[in-house]
Amino acid sequence: MHIPLEHYLIVSGILFSLGLLGVIMRRNLLVIYMCLELMLNAANLALVAMSRFNDNLNGQIMVFFIITVAAAEVSVGLALIVALYRKRQTAHVEDLTTMKN
Repeated sequence: MHIPLEHYLIVSGILFSLGLLGVIMRRNLLVIYMCLELMLNAANLALVAMSRFNDNLNGQIMVFFIITVAAAEVSVGLALIVALYRKRQTAHVEDLTTMKN
């Protein structure tokens, strides 16, 4: 069974669009962060699909490094969200617009 490249790219585009929609419409920092990660994984899916269908492993190796950097980014991002939540007792974007006090 052979799945064409277009199907992978359509799924990647849908995932990226859902992530973008979540970033634009949501107000909770944690949900926005998860939507950003969804967008990153959609780009990774497109890179892996293109790499596979072009019989070139460079894209897959690049995705490996992107996932490694994303793991470090997740830990730093979640630490920042937890620190903001402890200081402000909220995770809503509107409540965090002024960083005084």
